[in-house]
Amino acid sequence: MSNELKSKLSPLAYQVTQEQGTEPPFSGKYDSFDQAGDYACICCDQYLFSSEHKFQSSCGWPAFFDTLAESVEERRDLSHGMVRTEVVCKNCHAHLGHKFPDGPHGTRYCINSVALNFKPKKE
Repeated sequence: MSNELKSKLSPLAYQVTQEQGTEPPFSGKYDSFDQAGDYACICCDQYLFSSEHKFQSSCGWPAFFDTLAESVEERRDLSHGMVRTEVVCKNCHAHLGHKFPDGPHGTRYCINSVALNFKPKKE
C-alpha cells in the first residue's frame, strides 16, 4: 500500500499521513474553510469530521471539537519532548494530527489539511 499511497498523495500529504509529519501552520486549504459537509481521510476516504464540529481556533490548522462516530483512534505521542495525543484514522491508521484539551467543548482536534478531503453537503 505504501507505493500506491506515494503515487496517490502529494509529497507533503505522504509525509504527514505516513511519517507523522505536520504541514506548516496557516498553510492548509481547510484552515479558514467554512463550507457545510464532511471531511474524509485522504488515504482511505473514511469519513472523520463534520463541518458542524469545526471551529475557528486560530491555531493554524483546521480544528474540530468532535469526530464522527468511531472514526479516529487516539494514541499517546511522546515525540519532540512533549506528551500529546496523536489522532489517526481508525480505518487505515494515517496520521491526522493531535487532540488537545483546550477547545470550546473541552476538546480541540488540530488536524492537518493535507490529511483530509472535503465532501460538500448534498442539498
